Amino acid sequence: MSKIAVIYKSKYGSTKQYAEWIAEELEAQTFESAKVKSADLAAYDVVIYGGGLYAGTINGVKTVAEANCNKLVVFTVGLEHVTAVDCADIMAKAFAPELLPTITAFHLRGRMDYKKMGLIHKGMMAVVKYEAEKKPADKHTRFDDFVLETYGKEVDFVDRATIMPLVEFVRSL
Repeated sequence: MSKIAVIYKSKYGSTKQYAEWIAEELEAQTFESAKVKSADLAAYDVVIYGGGLYAGTINGVKTVAEANCNKLVVFTVGLEHVTAVDCADIMAKAFAPELLPTITAFHLRGRMDYKKMGLIHKGMMAVVKYEAEKKPADKHTRFDDFVLETYGKEVDFVDRATIMPLVEFVRSL
């Protein structure tokens, strides 16, 4: 069995929950990104990094983007449906071009509770809602409709079963 580390940065808990489940399935060590140094990651055969998506960027990804990882797997967590997320574009923003072919990415859906959101994130969602409201209905994306339908509410898509493609991929390495 490979020596595996699951590193994560979680603002509201979804990413942490997924990281814990992945680590449990793979008998891996789990670390918050703030508590691990990039230089320490070379000691692992596989590093799995998870971070929430905020404005198309991966929360805290710098920890692994600057590390010398033997094998790197990344999972993002956000509200958009898995088929609507362009992981290639997100990964291109986070990693040097020469690293991209060596990284495998997965997207998992998270949760959102407006009562627990920080002021900045509430403001960001208000802007997204405002922009969606300005568009004619026939120009809405699936995410526009989702925001308009759920704005101000609590939604939860966290599901342990959705980690299995990532887990099976890592087991196959």
